[in-house]
Amino acid sequence: MPVSAIMDTPSPGIAEPASDETEALLALSRSAGAEARQIEFAVPDAYCVTCINAIENGLSRLPQVVSARVNLSQRWVRVVFTPERGSVLDLPRAIRASGYRTHALDPVADNRQDHALHELIRCMAVAGFAAGNIMLFSVSIWSGADAATRDMFHWISALIALPAIAYAGRPFFRSAFAALRVGRTNMDVPISIGVVLATLLSIWETVHSGAHAYFDASTMLLFFLLVGRTFDHLMREKARGAIANLARLTPRGAMRWFPDGTTTYVPVEDVVPGMELLLRAGERVPVDCRVIEGRGDVDLSIVTGESAAVSIGPGASLAAGAINLAAALKVEAERPVSESFLSQMATLMETAEASRTAHRRIADRAAAIYAPAVHAFAIATFLGWGLLAGDWHEALMSAVAVLIITCPCALALAVPIVHAVAAGRLFRNGIMMRDGTALERAAAVTDIAFDKTGTLTLGAVRYDGQVSGDPAMLPIAANLAGHSRHPLAAALLAASPAAPLPADEFHEIPGQGIEALADGVWWRLGSAPFCGGPQAAAGDGTEACLGRDGRVVAVFRFVDAIRPDAASAVATLKAAGKRVEMLSGDGPATVESVAEALAIEQASARLSPEAKLVILKGQAEAGRRVMMVGDGINDAPALRAAHVSMAPSSASDIGRSAADFVFTNGRLASVPFVLDIARRADRLVRENLVLAIGYNTLALPLAVAGHVTPLVAAVAMSTSSVLVVANALRLNLGTNLVQPEEAVPAWRQAEAART
Repeated sequence: MPVSAIMDTPSPGIAEPASDETEALLALSRSAGAEARQIEFAVPDAYCVTCINAIENGLSRLPQVVSARVNLSQRWVRVVFTPERGSVLDLPRAIRASGYRTHALDPVADNRQDHALHELIRCMAVAGFAAGNIMLFSVSIWSGADAATRDMFHWISALIALPAIAYAGRPFFRSAFAALRVGRTNMDVPISIGVVLATLLSIWETVHSGAHAYFDASTMLLFFLLVGRTFDHLMREKARGAIANLARLTPRGAMRWFPDGTTTYVPVEDVVPGMELLLRAGERVPVDCRVIEGRGDVDLSIVTGESAAVSIGPGASLAAGAINLAAALKVEAERPVSESFLSQMATLMETAEASRTAHRRIADRAAAIYAPAVHAFAIATFLGWGLLAGDWHEALMSAVAVLIITCPCALALAVPIVHAVAAGRLFRNGIMMRDGTALERAAAVTDIAFDKTGTLTLGAVRYDGQVSGDPAMLPIAANLAGHSRHPLAAALLAASPAAPLPADEFHEIPGQGIEALADGVWWRLGSAPFCGGPQAAAGDGTEACLGRDGRVVAVFRFVDAIRPDAASAVATLKAAGKRVEMLSGDGPATVESVAEALAIEQASARLSPEAKLVILKGQAEAGRRVMMVGDGINDAPALRAAHVSMAPSSASDIGRSAADFVFTNGRLASVPFVLDIARRADRLVRENLVLAIGYNTLALPLAVAGHVTPLVAAVAMSTSSVLVVANALRLNLGTNLVQPEEAVPAWRQAEAART
């Protein structure tokens, strides 16, 4: 049964069995925890804060709803619910009961054309065409046409205007009617009342051979309103374009591999962890997976930002979206598509615009009281002019102007448009933003705390060829390393072929190393104490010892290169007045060497995750606002506890999930870049709020005093929205972190070249 048909099913008075419909909706949902599910519904008529409150409040009343969040840029509502506590069919019914059309979104197949934009453009064209033609007749009337000619032109104008207004006003009329039908109001209600009153007044004047009709004003009013609405829609479409680009990078399906060597195509949503897949040359990785057979080169620029190909083999992990450049690979899926790297990145982008920052809450509260306040002022204006001046015609026109000019479109746009532009600017420079609150918090940062491994350094250790002791022990060490998944073991195995070691079994002791008994000899590879040596022999985490019968016979040294731009990033942060420190779990020697190379004065070594938390909490209590930059699982608590946090895309899944920003370009320069964008965005938000509130403060008295016509009111209202958007676009000015051919844009260009 089509999902659209499910959405149109009338809500019955009592609960009834609806297994087919329920199963169809549940099939479009996905896991959101132990017992919860998550689903998205399109709400194409939602565009303002009143819409957000109506939809979210309506859903929140249902016992099965855990949370509901409307995203205006995407025009959908994401609902987390518990199926055991109520029917999933109640969700779309609650949205419709709030006065909005809706249907469930298919996360894979729902990639339709933007019908809302097409409708706005058609309506704008009709309104503009009608206004232009009516204006030609109005010129003759203004030039002094006699009564008969004037009446004829008025009737011709009416014949043009009435169908044009009925057609072009649909976006406003439909929204206003839906709101009034459920006993509430929104910003389209005063606009619709104003347009209808101006049109009815014009018809009255035409029927009674009046000297003035306002068909030109009504159509021109709609034209300017539609220009503003279309511009707003285009900006939101631009903001969500980055998400669409990510979604298009996910293949629609994959080739499943069977033990007998046969393959079959499966949709990507049917790929489950543990399923073996065949990845052919030139194909994108459908889900996060691990190579189990084959070697070749892959393009990992979507993850690392580096366009150079990377050689991989069995055991290598591949993120969804990477491209297999050479030979076919057999891989094993590790996560479903909903939890893959691309999905996580898209989620970061989706939630950025929908967040509730302190500034946005102020704007939301102000906009929420606008509609009833506007109606009150319009009624007072109408009665005041009518009773005091006795000119009910002029009273009506002034009331219409009040209804239109005070529409809080600019106020509703003031904060989210800045966050949308900021998210787009960051994305183009290889940085994902989780939400607008992170941007707001980043603007207040005073301190930067860096982890070392994988953050200040590249996190990919390699054996540098230096060995203390017997060099002939390297192949034996490589054999032991082949039975461990520790990064140092992997680096050692990659540097040397493994020598045969007749051991019956191997034992890995977490945090210490691996051991084996071969021909009566105990071999150990790991930390110095574990292998029989002193702690100082290999205490900084960059050395591995090989022990034989409790005595260290060789020490292998490894290096972890500092990120190329780490020094310049630290210097830039210091120049901006930020205090920089390093919080690391590594040994003192390594930490001190990195701190000295980067000119970081405050550096702490051998810190456990709990110790990092204690430091961050102490700094918060002292009034410091710390940005934590880290990448590992052990950094996740610190990332959560910090005032704001950031992680590279190469971080662990937990680290990426805990961070407020994720940079995919591999550059530490992303940290000062984010802080600069956050500071500028904060200033622009404040400017937009002043512009929006100042505009309404000045416009309302002028409209009440009768100095503004409905047409001028429409132009002024649209202009205020354009000014707010134009001011937000200033955030795109300035030097980019990466050039168009670098980092994240590299995989966009590669994709364009392939298609």
